Amino acid sequence: MDDENIALNSVLGLELNRVFFAVLETANKQKIIEFAREILQSERTKPAESASPEGPAS
Repeated sequence: MDDENIALNSVLGLELNRVFFAVLETANKQKIIEFAREILQSERTKPAESASPEGPAS
């Protein structure tokens, strides 16, 4: 993962954390957790599927 993706993931994680604590209802917090898990799971399967045919970037 390159530096830009790492930075973006950090920002997204912080924003998700902020939204989570801004939500008052437990049921809605559970929905946020489930959504985040789905995103993480889909991101974990993407690298193998979307490998660059051009080879590694320099």
